Amino acid sequence: MAAGDRWIDLLDPTLEELNAKLPAEVHDRALEQLLAPAQHEDEPRPKLEPHGDYVFGILLVPVLVPDEDFVYYQEIDLVITRPLMVTVRKSPENGRPPWDPTIAQAACRDEDNVAMITYHLLDDVAERFLDLVDAVNDEIDELEDHVEEWPAERIRTRLSTLRHDMLHIRRTLAPTRDAVREVIDNRVEFAGDEVFTHEIELNFGNAYDKLLRAADNLELARDLISGVRDYTQAKIANDQNEVMKRLAVLATVFLPLTFLTGFFGQNFSYLVLHIEVGRWPFWVLGVGIELLAAAGLFILMRARRWL
Repeated sequence: MAAGDRWIDLLDPTLEELNAKLPAEVHDRALEQLLAPAQHEDEPRPKLEPHGDYVFGILLVPVLVPDEDFVYYQEIDLVITRPLMVTVRKSPENGRPPWDPTIAQAACRDEDNVAMITYHLLDDVAERFLDLVDAVNDEIDELEDHVEEWPAERIRTRLSTLRHDMLHIRRTLAPTRDAVREVIDNRVEFAGDEVFTHEIELNFGNAYDKLLRAADNLELARDLISGVRDYTQAKIANDQNEVMKRLAVLATVFLPLTFLTGFFGQNFSYLVLHIEVGRWPFWVLGVGIELLAAAGLFILMRARRWL
């Protein structure tokens, strides 16, 4: 039997199509899950569950749309029996194209059993998680390169979007990694003769390593995001300090000017009767003293490196 005959892929099948392909021992709850419409981004939780003569699983495949800077998750339900594996793809919302299993199917060989075919499916999912995390790191690199140029509002929006995307990746990546780990720990198996042999479990270990590397890179991306956020906040604080310093300089310069104008503007008889009317009192007392006070404060601030 060719590998293509062991992997039956269905897109939004009807109940009749499922009954024609699935074994009779599939329980009603699994059948309800296979027929249920796709839920929101990170639900249901990825898993692999042994049920005697078959294994039931749910996967969420990340699909990256680089042109739109957008990622969505394709739900894949699978029923694995000894002779074949049936995958049920559910069309995403908003008319998004469903995930294409061609790459994973092309990796299968004619001599592969269903356990090995399952590995190729999970390996493709792991590769997509690695690509997704790499794309997140590229986004962070772009943000770091333009943090000095972009306005603060754009940076805050970008940071919020990246943190939201990373949260969804974490919610999907962690249970997918745990499901693969259960195969390696021999907790997913058929009743009777072993199908997930030691050699196949070693291959699942490769997929697990990829998922583990994606999780580590995601943690690194989280630290980078925190670094960009802290740098942005420090930059905003420094900019605000520069503005406050300029305002303080202006206020300090005008403080003695306000005092002098207020002093000479008092209506005491000495000030009114003893300051002669003419040009020199205006230029000396009204303008000269104030300019001298402003220049003196400016020189003092420069000497103390406040400017």
